[in-house]
Amino acid sequence: MNSSFDRNLSSEDLLRRRATLLQRLHIDGVLLLLLLTLATGSLFILYSASGKNVDMLIKQASSFGIGLVGMFIIAQFEPRFMARWVPLAYLGGVALLVVVDVMGHNAMGATRWINIPGVIRFQPSEFMKIIMPATIAWYLSSRSLPPRLKHLCISLAMIIVPFVLILLQPDLGTSLLIITSGFFVLFIGGLQWRWIISAVVAVIPLAIGMWLFVLREYQKQRVLTFLNPESDPLGSGWNIIQSKAAIGSGGVWGKGWLLGTQSHLDFLPESHTDFIIAVLAEEFGLVGVCLLLLVYMLLIARGLVITVQAQTLFGKLLAGALTMTFFVYVFVNIGMVSGLLPVVGVPLPFISYGGTSLITLLAGFGILMSIHTHRKWMT
Repeated sequence: MNSSFDRNLSSEDLLRRRATLLQRLHIDGVLLLLLLTLATGSLFILYSASGKNVDMLIKQASSFGIGLVGMFIIAQFEPRFMARWVPLAYLGGVALLVVVDVMGHNAMGATRWINIPGVIRFQPSEFMKIIMPATIAWYLSSRSLPPRLKHLCISLAMIIVPFVLILLQPDLGTSLLIITSGFFVLFIGGLQWRWIISAVVAVIPLAIGMWLFVLREYQKQRVLTFLNPESDPLGSGWNIIQSKAAIGSGGVWGKGWLLGTQSHLDFLPESHTDFIIAVLAEEFGLVGVCLLLLVYMLLIARGLVITVQAQTLFGKLLAGALTMTFFVYVFVNIGMVSGLLPVVGVPLPFISYGGTSLITLLAGFGILMSIHTHRKWMT
């Protein structure tokens, strides 16, 4: 009797029965496990990097908790529902960037935050890291692919507006990441190689123009320091020299948790934000760095699987762009801390201290979970 009843069930009903509890909650178990692993490890590293600052640890844990709640909420919405609100989110994000440039909160020589005293302080450019690829994915998903010249120009215009506003803050690192996230959508959408080659060729005069007319003196100094950090070992080259010293002194197994000298003796600047992986390398050695990279690789691999399995063009474009942009965040931070890239102020995802960045990253993974779990047989 049971077998005949099962035969009468549709394949969709059978798939519904086999769905796990996490799938019913629209949470991807693999991503959740990897994110919780990163969160646990990051708190240990941050406690050491911050000089055993419990208040900073509590703030980071609170931000992660808020981010997890936001991730869960975002995962409940279908991608097609999100797509409807993308244009409004883009306009809102650009408006916030204008507010920052006009009356934003200044800290350490940069105006990147909106500060509402006693309520909240946040960095709108962080939200554009998600809004930007979502906007280009929304625009291209209703057009024929590969994108035509008209659609390419409109897409580039939508990318350039926030890029310029963020560059004026000034925040070169984030502005470049915004361009990268939008470009990834175009690349996944089948951008023709002739346009890609043309863009690469155009980078040369563009870079010269930015060097002469756009980059500020401290940004130029970062590039010069990258080329020869020993030219000013007590000035602009100090950060990267101390970072390399911390990484090299860790060896294979590291000095042990809380036993790092570069950070605890204040030789390593920004040890709890941009240069936190140097603290990890010093205290946990090559083994610790490799384990962190393994978790990152698994996250990226899972994101690529979700991209391949996405059943809508909007979901495929957005999932691929978010995954590849996440890879760029990791690559740029580790590259600049190890001296392979100029220092551009990009935090290490999930490890560096920063509430807005952490919440934004988790929101991005919430979107990935939504794309993966809201497939046809789940709806």
